[in-house]
Amino acid sequence: MLESLLYPQTVAVIGASRNPEKVGYAFMHNLTRIGFPGTIVPVNLEAPEILGVKCYKSLDEFPDKIDLSVIVVGAKYVKDAVQNSIKAGAKTIIVVTAGFKEVSAQGAEAERELVEICAAAGVRLMGPNCLGVLNTHHHLNATFAPSVPPSGSISVISQSGALCVAILDWAASQKLGLGKVISFGNKADLNEVDFIQALAADAETKVIAGYLESIKEGDKFLRVAGQAASVKPVVILKVGITQAGARAASSHTGSLAGADIAYGAAFKRSGVIRAENFEALFDYALAFATQPLPAGERVAIITNAGGPGIMAADAAEGAGLKMISPSEGSKARLRAVLPPTAAFGNPVDVIGDAEPDRYIKALEIIQQDENVDAIVVVATPQNMTRPLELAEKLAQAHDRRKPLLTAFMGGEEVAAAKAKLMELGIPNYPAPDRAIGALRAMCDYAAWRRRPPRIVSRYPVNRRRVNRVIQWHVRSNTQRVGEVEAKEILRAYDFTILPGGLATDADSAIEIADRIGYPVVLKISSPDIIHKSDVGGVRVNLANSDQVRDAFDLMMLRVRSRTPNAFIRGAYVEKMGARGREVILGMTRDPQFGPLLMFGLGGIFVEVMKDVTFYLAPITQEEAMQMLKGTRSYALLKGARGQAPVDLNAIASALQRISQLATDYPEVMELDINPFIVGEVGAEAYAADARMTLAIPGK
Repeated sequence: MLESLLYPQTVAVIGASRNPEKVGYAFMHNLTRIGFPGTIVPVNLEAPEILGVKCYKSLDEFPDKIDLSVIVVGAKYVKDAVQNSIKAGAKTIIVVTAGFKEVSAQGAEAERELVEICAAAGVRLMGPNCLGVLNTHHHLNATFAPSVPPSGSISVISQSGALCVAILDWAASQKLGLGKVISFGNKADLNEVDFIQALAADAETKVIAGYLESIKEGDKFLRVAGQAASVKPVVILKVGITQAGARAASSHTGSLAGADIAYGAAFKRSGVIRAENFEALFDYALAFATQPLPAGERVAIITNAGGPGIMAADAAEGAGLKMISPSEGSKARLRAVLPPTAAFGNPVDVIGDAEPDRYIKALEIIQQDENVDAIVVVATPQNMTRPLELAEKLAQAHDRRKPLLTAFMGGEEVAAAKAKLMELGIPNYPAPDRAIGALRAMCDYAAWRRRPPRIVSRYPVNRRRVNRVIQWHVRSNTQRVGEVEAKEILRAYDFTILPGGLATDADSAIEIADRIGYPVVLKISSPDIIHKSDVGGVRVNLANSDQVRDAFDLMMLRVRSRTPNAFIRGAYVEKMGARGREVILGMTRDPQFGPLLMFGLGGIFVEVMKDVTFYLAPITQEEAMQMLKGTRSYALLKGARGQAPVDLNAIASALQRISQLATDYPEVMELDINPFIVGEVGAEAYAADARMTLAIPGK
């Protein structure tokens, strides 16, 4: 896939230049300086040759066909250049030129026209507004970046050309090997999904690293990224997570950045490793490219200094890794080779006077320990350390069964050792916390790879009841589904709904209460009132008919005075349910990735702590439980501080049924069950309140 882009035999540069200050010159310089094995076809109206390569006034003069066309002329000439490239046989066209949808509506229309021209000819378009493509394995540098890194197994895709320039320069300075580097700019046609798919199938790429401001095809991204992650790590830095960042991202390439929560859920579903910043992007990529995946989360730390060892241990526990002591057998072996002043637990402290061989003896013992899944070696440049020798011997002693990450701390004293570690394929980090962060990413990815097959349960549903409610709202042009009708829909999905009914006056409220039995709850029913309690629209524990009458009359008086423009249907009378833990279940439909489920505890946990988790529908039983475990307050659900545990399976089942509702009915845009009351195991969980929002055609 994309052979003509990544492995072209003939490359045309339309807008090639003799002027070293021009982009067209930079492309010619880069194509010629690293030994591109194919044919270069520069197009320039005046120059007979550029850098020793024969020029053509137009592609019509070139006697053969081209594979790849790189266009660097002004925006107003791009359309003609695209058409001429197609005539010359180009299978892929890179438009480097800026000035399209990222600047104006007129530019967006011109960009759309380029896409249509290429699509009609079966030609793929990359850009506009991009840096180009580098393939070190093919000696292809069709970019205008000044630096070229060594060849390697990490391939990079980026929506930002300028960031690609920085990546190439940084990688060259660090001697970090890269394979393919692809800058796709406005992604008018080819986008991140196409490149992830191509790199997943590329045998020379071990890790896919990416910088994204937006994702164009949400459903396809989930499928393609999941397929790619099942064979190799995909590490993405997604920016535009704040409102200011999203605005900047949108103006940069003319693409909507989207909700960051939805991106997080999409990455989690598809196995994409999310990097928090630029450092983490390559911290993670380097570890994945050079080390085996860990079998678990148990990490051992070997250090020659107490302080850095403590830093590493703190970082490991903070990241949720397991600091388990070596086995008794390993401790005995360590005592036989280390000084009595050494520490034999975790961290293993070989103490400050350790020469390289002492480190190596500890490593050889620890990497054979069945209690250990990964090893982090921390070294400070003390007199006996000899960092360069230590680096060489660590690489020789590492048996490659478990990941080994290092943190050689310091500057000039460890500079040569850091370079040697990079050369020998051992990832090194300037501080222990960076190494631990990379290891955490490796553990998460390894756990995703080991996950059981996804089996989404289906529940029996009364679709006729749901259709009736939705069709009534469509006919009446009403988007908001109030509590009464929302509970009808939930009942169809086998949610427990307490008996109740809608009352339009005090007498009918008493009639309903007498029928269902006391005590009861009285709640205002209005499509215009979302937060009922804020306007005095909820009364609980009404024990008799007199209390119901007084509550109804007072509620109507208060609510009408506080919300004079609200349409009030009456009050919903409902049987008081058993006490239990209040949780919130919800769904909102993301425009890119579809239904996004939410779970959280009630009260301050949502309002103040915002302790909620999100997951894309449809979800499995295991994923529903992961949503619960993802909250900081999960311990409360399990029964912390002497409290009885709640029925976790009841919550997980409710989330799965919401998931099914959201996938069955795409017209349901939002859903809140707040609160959902769940008691101890065996007690019946029920939806105490609910509301929905529908997508109505034309609104």
